[in-house]
Amino acid sequence: MKLLASIFILISFLSFSQKEKPKNYRRFDEKTIHFGFMLGANTSNFTVFQVPDVYAKYGLKSISSKSTPGGQVGIVSTLKLGTPVVRLRLIPTLSFQERVLNYQFDTLITGNSIEFNEERIGSTNIDIPLMLQFRTLRLNNFASYILLGGQYSVDLQSQENASQDFLDPFLKIKKHDFQAQLGIGVEFFAPYFKFGMEVKYSHGLINSFVPENTIIAQPIDRLYNKVWWFSIIFEG
Repeated sequence: MKLLASIFILISFLSFSQKEKPKNYRRFDEKTIHFGFMLGANTSNFTVFQVPDVYAKYGLKSISSKSTPGGQVGIVSTLKLGTPVVRLRLIPTLSFQERVLNYQFDTLITGNSIEFNEERIGSTNIDIPLMLQFRTLRLNNFASYILLGGQYSVDLQSQENASQDFLDPFLKIKKHDFQAQLGIGVEFFAPYFKFGMEVKYSHGLINSFVPENTIIAQPIDRLYNKVWWFSIIFEG
């Protein structure tokens, strides 16, 4: 969060140090609603909470979550809320994510010859983020903004209700999720469209973990999705 705030302050300082120049797309802020599209990349991960005494119960030395890259594409709708500096933004998005959990067991406790296990959880999501955008006043052909809001996600790849394979177990996460979001961005005005870049952070508000009686599920108490998003946005 401190990183986002520092970047926003730096961007704002640089924008106000610019000299006055002719403005492109002067009528942009006169329109009530704008449409466009978004392309981007993401890195997804879990916040992991273990059950108490996992070593004594399951011989688990450690469990860690590793970020992996993914991508997203979406359709942008932005509504001006009476003033150019406050807007409501909706971007229905199709995203592709993968998270990796690394387990390290004590073989003396478990009796298992495998000391290290990697579990990959892939997701294909329909994400519906609804964000309030607070934008600086436009200076020449540049503006910056912050985003606050939330997101509802449906995991089309979820195996929440699938039959478990106890010989080769897999980790289940819930199909539906709600996440809080915070972000920053910059905008550049061309003669007939606006080009923007933004960075967002999402963190789940509900426990996404589906408990089961398997060696990879038993040590886990809760899992929360978290994602960093980088997006390029075009609006007309």
